[in-house]
Amino acid sequence: MNLAEKVAGLPLSPGVYLMKDSLGHIIYVGKAKQLKKRVQSYFYNAKGHSPKVKQLVRNIRDLDYKLTDTEFEAFMLECQLIKEIKPMYNKKMKNPLAYSYIVIRTDTAYRQLAVTYDSAEYGDSLYFGPYTSRSTVERAVQGIKESQRILCSTPHARNALCLNHSLGLCLGMCGGGEALERYEQIMHSVAGLLNGNDLRILDELQQRMNLAAENFEFETAAKYRDYCTAVRSLLQKEKVIGFTEQNKNIVVLEPMQEQMFKLILIRGSEILDRARLDAGQMSAEQLCGVIQSAIKNSFSMPPHGDPGVISRHKLDEAQIIYSYLTGSSGSYSVIPQEWLEAEDGAAVAEAVRELLEGYSEVAPR
Repeated sequence: MNLAEKVAGLPLSPGVYLMKDSLGHIIYVGKAKQLKKRVQSYFYNAKGHSPKVKQLVRNIRDLDYKLTDTEFEAFMLECQLIKEIKPMYNKKMKNPLAYSYIVIRTDTAYRQLAVTYDSAEYGDSLYFGPYTSRSTVERAVQGIKESQRILCSTPHARNALCLNHSLGLCLGMCGGGEALERYEQIMHSVAGLLNGNDLRILDELQQRMNLAAENFEFETAAKYRDYCTAVRSLLQKEKVIGFTEQNKNIVVLEPMQEQMFKLILIRGSEILDRARLDAGQMSAEQLCGVIQSAIKNSFSMPPHGDPGVISRHKLDEAQIIYSYLTGSSGSYSVIPQEWLEAEDGAAVAEAVRELLEGYSEVAPR
């Protein structure tokens, strides 16, 4: 069967596709809600493709695919396979330097805001991340420094004003005195911003954008718009990390077809168990019992590793899970560990009943 026949014969089902070159090597892994439509899109309307995609298509000679029950599982399987196979065209996830951290350095004369690939490069400094887009990180840091006038051109100097001070880009902390005190207050606000609990700097960027637009300074407005977008992207990533670091027990019901649905049990960023359930073959009471039993079996074991740490290798799974929970049509519930430890199990039972009620509202008829 040639490539065209394989593409034509693909199912309209969720899954993962694996593109191969002339030597049979897997060069790209992707996911799709409908495999046939997604793979066909590579071979049609080529003018709209990016150079990377055009180059990929020129090298495709064969493909395989793996079906999944749901789109969510396709996302997770794609992530897993990319890390296992490391295809050449999945560069973002393959490249270990694709992950960046923002660091407030404490190993210098005064605290400094910097970007690094290594979360231990500056010792016991304060790190934020990891983030998957270096360009977004650098744009956000540039916007913060520029708007707060902490873009010092001689950050290692002290008691001597830098060139950027004369240009209005540095408030003069390099000269010490009151400016350095003001600078330390700003760095405290920067840490609060990156932690997501002090948004004053983001509000200021937004105000600068609006003011520039009102004054018809459209290039300046566009610059601050990009800064705002970059900062919001970092804050979203911090939410993902914070959610995952807590190692929450998550029960997901995802619709499949007719009365079938998928039960997925997750702790943090790890899928512990999954099962197909047929609502048409069981009563509501039976469904509750099956789900409660699965919850007890999967979540009874204590969490593995340090719940306060998320490695950069888990960040992609964490993003998929967080995006699904905050934006999908499925139904989910978070089960606190103390509910599992209660003897009567009443709280878990009530959560399962509410979960099934929520599922019935979003499931396809």
